[in-house]
Amino acid sequence: MVKTLVRIASILILVSVACTLPVAATVAPSPQAVAQLPQTPSPNSTATATPFQPVGPTATSAYTATPEAGSTLVATDDELSNGLPTPVRIDQPLPKESLNLLLLGSDYRPNGGYRTDVIMLVSINPKKGTVSVVSFPRDLYVYIPGWMNQRINTAQPHGGFSMMADTFEYNFGVRPDYYVMTNFQGFVGIINSLGGINVNVGSYLSDSCDLPQSVGGYCTVSPGAIKMDGATALWYVRSRHSSSDFDRTRRAQEVIYAVFAKMMSLDAVSRLPELYTMYNSSVETNLGLEQIAPLVPMASQILSDSSRVRRFAIGPGEVIPTIAEGGAAVLIPNYDAIQVILQDALFGP
Repeated sequence: MVKTLVRIASILILVSVACTLPVAATVAPSPQAVAQLPQTPSPNSTATATPFQPVGPTATSAYTATPEAGSTLVATDDELSNGLPTPVRIDQPLPKESLNLLLLGSDYRPNGGYRTDVIMLVSINPKKGTVSVVSFPRDLYVYIPGWMNQRINTAQPHGGFSMMADTFEYNFGVRPDYYVMTNFQGFVGIINSLGGINVNVGSYLSDSCDLPQSVGGYCTVSPGAIKMDGATALWYVRSRHSSSDFDRTRRAQEVIYAVFAKMMSLDAVSRLPELYTMYNSSVETNLGLEQIAPLVPMASQILSDSSRVRRFAIGPGEVIPTIAEGGAAVLIPNYDAIQVILQDALFGP
């Protein structure tokens, strides 16, 4: 029962702090049948994780390219390997009372490996009763200690949380102590068990899908409160052909908040056994009860005062889009700009 409380509490806490969007008013769209998205292997999947062999981080030379606004650099593999910018790290101790963790969303499928395509640094300060959430794009190209220069979303699957924590510490000066990793496909059953969720859609989206409500192979949603079943919510979060990864971050936050709002409306505490059975197959965490217990009272405070939560994102202004040899799209970090965001998120009011 203790493990049940730990996992459910950790999810409820993280869901509650992941977004400050207001709860959307309920609407009554046409009923939608529940359908699974195609289970084809992800082209971005990696091989099974290999053991982490730590070595000392090596500084890289400064990246000096300055493309015109809106343009994309084309770089050779040697340039990417040897020309990454030198990290600019936080040079002051983090608040001792803060708890820093990563909320990770993987695209795992059996026998297909995975990458963490959703990466959120969550900093919780129980003393202030505040939370900051910083989203990092999956294609951020950084040095991964003990391995190589690579996309940040490959660190966890390659070397586990130790490698991901080392990556954050080396590149940003912040070492998360805990993580919660979820599989988006696990949300399908959970959302369906809740009778669907009301998602406050922030922007128009039309993308290819394989769902009963598709028209000509496309699904479309417009701004406003939309009722979604599990498969629809999964499509909404993962759609990428007609939008950017930065837009996916917003949509993921909308769905996360909608799940939390629906749980609270249905008295999630009384449904612990049922929800645990579902979460157990899609949640991996190193959070213990001793870390979670002091945070539980914050959930109600946050719901009653959204100003306690601040959201940030590493977006177009903090990266340089680059096309590597072979056509791979990566994002070169602008560490100075990223540090401005992190300083505000971790040390602000």
